[in-house]
Amino acid sequence: MAEAITIARPYASAVFAIAQEKGELKAWSDLLMVLAQCVEQPEMQSIITSPAVSDEQAVSVLADIARDLMTADAKNFLLLLAENNRLLSLSDVTVLFEELRAEAEKSMTAEVISARELTAEQAANISAALKQRLGRDVTLNTSIDESLLGGAIIRAGDLVIDGSALGKLNRLANAIN
Repeated sequence: MAEAITIARPYASAVFAIAQEKGELKAWSDLLMVLAQCVEQPEMQSIITSPAVSDEQAVSVLADIARDLMTADAKNFLLLLAENNRLLSLSDVTVLFEELRAEAEKSMTAEVISARELTAEQAANISAALKQRLGRDVTLNTSIDESLLGGAIIRAGDLVIDGSALGKLNRLANAIN
């Protein structure tokens, strides 16, 4: 995993620089998401790795799938990846690109796992508190885990806040022992 990210990092940095220079961060983000989903499919992986398929043909298939999202810069980027046998690294490139984009846009996504569904007011309060604490716009991804009994666990980057009833009970049990 670490090696794959290391390989993908220069490509992500390069494509991010192009996207930022042209003010096309959202467009590149959309394109990379589509391409990453494509290369994760076993059928596409067999096309990419087949010795009978040229780099240009593999890129052409990806370009056809991406249709309106594909630009000349994007096609050149894909050709560069293909020439260096890195098309299968598109998923890692996409993850790194999204991290760079979030950093540039001062935004992030936080995961909130709660015992019950959050109300709109609760979600807004959590988002506002995280924005104040982290200095970034925060988008929440919420999920429900009834085993928490009550409260919530919030994960935002390296920050983890366990305000669940289960977490409090576990901390109490550890303090007693």
